[in-house]
Amino acid sequence: MRTHELVLQWIEKQLSDGDLALGGRLPGERAMAEQLAVSRTSVREAVRILEAMGVVRAGVGSGKDAGTVVIAEPGSALGSTLRLHVATRHLPVADIVETRVLLESWAANRAKPGALALEEAADLLDQMDAGPDVDTFLALDARFHVALAEAAGNSVVSAMMASLRGAIEGYARELTGNLPDWDATSSRLRAEHRAILAAVNANDGGSAADLVAAHIEGFYKEAGVGSEASGN
Repeated sequence: MRTHELVLQWIEKQLSDGDLALGGRLPGERAMAEQLAVSRTSVREAVRILEAMGVVRAGVGSGKDAGTVVIAEPGSALGSTLRLHVATRHLPVADIVETRVLLESWAANRAKPGALALEEAADLLDQMDAGPDVDTFLALDARFHVALAEAAGNSVVSAMMASLRGAIEGYARELTGNLPDWDATSSRLRAEHRAILAAVNANDGGSAADLVAAHIEGFYKEAGVGSEASGN
C-alpha cells in the first residue's frame, strides 16, 4: 500500500467512526504526517484526492477558512464519481441496471411495512400522478427508488442507492428520447410503482422484489437497451 493510501484509510476511519463529520477540519498537514509516520507529501496527495472527489475543501492561510474542511459525505462523492463514469462510458448502463436490480430487489424483499421512508415514497407517487414534466417525473422516480431502498433499514444499501440516484436520473433522462410514447410509459411506470408499494405494505416481499426487477428491466427494454442490460 502506498503511503498516501494509508492517509486515506485513516481519514476514512475517522469518518466512519464519527470522529470526523461534515464541517469538521482535518488535522494540519504536519500533525497528520507525524501522527501517521508518513511524509507531508503523502498527506498532500491524499488531501488532493479527497478534494477532487468533493469530500473536502482545502483552505489556505489563516482564519476561519483555513484548513481542510469536510464538505460532503463520502456517499455524495461516490455519486459524483459514478456520474462521471457513466458520462465517459466507464460504467456501462447495462452494469448499472444489473446493480439496481440486485440492490432494489433485495431491498424490496426486506422493506418494513410502516417504515417512515414508505410514507415519503407514497407522497412521491402522488406528486408523479400530478403530471409533472419529464425531468421532474424522473427526479421524483429516482427519489422513490431511494426511499424504497431506505425502507429495508440497511444503511449500506441506502448509501449505495443514494450514491446512484444522480446516475439513475441522468441516464433515464437520456433514454427517454428512445421511447415511442412518453405518456403511455409514464402511466405504466406509475401503475408499477403503486403495485410495488402495495406489495411492500402488504408485507409480500417476494412479490415486491419480482415487481421491482420487472419494472427496472422493462423500462430499459422499452428504451432499446433491454438485451444489453440482460447480458444477452
